[in-house]
Amino acid sequence: MAVARTVVVKAVNAGLWSLQRSRSRSLQQAQTVRALSTIMSPPSKAVVYEHHGPPDSVTRVIELSPVEVKENQVCVKMLAAPINPSDINRIEGVYPVRPQVPAVGGYEGVGEVYSVGSAVKGLSAGDLVIPSPPSSGTWQTYVVKDQDMWHKISKDSPIEYAATVTVNPLTALRMLEDFVTLNSGDSIVQNGATSIVGQCVIQLARFRGIHSINIIRDRAGSEEVKERLKAFGADEVFPESQLEVKNVKGLLSNIPEPALGFNCVGGNAASLVLKFLRQGGTMVTYGGMSKKPITVSTSSFIFKDLSLRGFWLQKWLSADKAKECRDMVDYLLCLAQEGKLKYEMELVPFDNFHTALDKALGKLGSQPKQVIKF
Repeated sequence: MAVARTVVVKAVNAGLWSLQRSRSRSLQQAQTVRALSTIMSPPSKAVVYEHHGPPDSVTRVIELSPVEVKENQVCVKMLAAPINPSDINRIEGVYPVRPQVPAVGGYEGVGEVYSVGSAVKGLSAGDLVIPSPPSSGTWQTYVVKDQDMWHKISKDSPIEYAATVTVNPLTALRMLEDFVTLNSGDSIVQNGATSIVGQCVIQLARFRGIHSINIIRDRAGSEEVKERLKAFGADEVFPESQLEVKNVKGLLSNIPEPALGFNCVGGNAASLVLKFLRQGGTMVTYGGMSKKPITVSTSSFIFKDLSLRGFWLQKWLSADKAKECRDMVDYLLCLAQEGKLKYEMELVPFDNFHTALDKALGKLGSQPKQVIKF
């Protein structure tokens, strides 16, 4: 009887051991299947900075290891990304909103879907996408972000315009629509007219039948600059020195006094915008390239009742405007695709990033917008 019990116990133990082996083997197989099904991005080449400071000193190009593409994420092969003044300010550490360091540079751009996570719907390999709203980290060859961070655009979109459509053209569109009701025949005045925002303001205003008065810096070749802006649709273009007169409005022919002005320079250039504005006019400031303060005379407030406002695209985007933003991006890209919205850019190979950065920093004189091509 004891022998029989011993045999039964041994059989039970053998069965348990066999079951444990089977479960262990199944677990290993499951882990292997999961490992094989894990999607990884390719290694990425990126512009990084580990601390804030002068961009030409603190940035370097390095190789980043592959990262996992989780079930709701999309891996995008970047095609192009611009160097904007706000990108430079983020690296310098002076922009109000910036990523924690170490960080990858860049804020907008365009890319092609490389791979998608298992739960992603509506996007597939080969789709053309932009980060919308924009987000940090576009100066690298591969970017992995959640699906809802990407906006699918038409494959017919010109790559350089898709890369730059959000920050500058959208700023121009919103400023024309958000502050003063403008009708066909009205006018606006702006400094910084050669910037991409300035070029877009000229063209978007012209589409609406709105005249534009444009102020540019005194520089060599200013006549050539004036002709380029007039080709975009500018009605009047004045170097700053031409406006050092008491009555600037006497320089206008059949253009009405502007109700709305845009300032991205500050200092004397802002004062020139104010001189043009009509009674009750509004000046919107969206930049301060000269790093000089805006000085307003007491009479401008008392006798002209002028208003000073500010516009920051990032604040507008953060106000639950994702759908509206994407609709406007599609509209602007459609204009670009039809050749109705143009601005000056220079496409630069990624290998020449630091040359492009020097140009963006103004170290090589006045240059068009620098757009990195990956």
